[in-house]
Amino acid sequence: MNKAEFVNALAAEAGLTKKDADKVIKALTVVITDELKKKDGKVVLPDVGAIKVAVRAARKVRNPRTGETMESAACKVAKFVPAKALKDELN
Repeated sequence: MNKAEFVNALAAEAGLTKKDADKVIKALTVVITDELKKKDGKVVLPDVGAIKVAVRAARKVRNPRTGETMESAACKVAKFVPAKALKDELN
């Protein structure tokens, strides 16, 4: 599902205009991003899951083109953990 399809589905499900649905998606993106930027940021979406920040440790990686081994620095990544309700719906 791409963004346009998501906007259409959200508009149809919530009874919104496509313009309003697009605003909701943009606002949701801003709220989630701002919360994850905070220390120990975590966003819980009821019956969907949680998005939290995880730290990926520094590691050695290999350049596939040259075969050269180099060091990749530690970094923060967003991690999604599905809720039990979502897992149950899928299975």
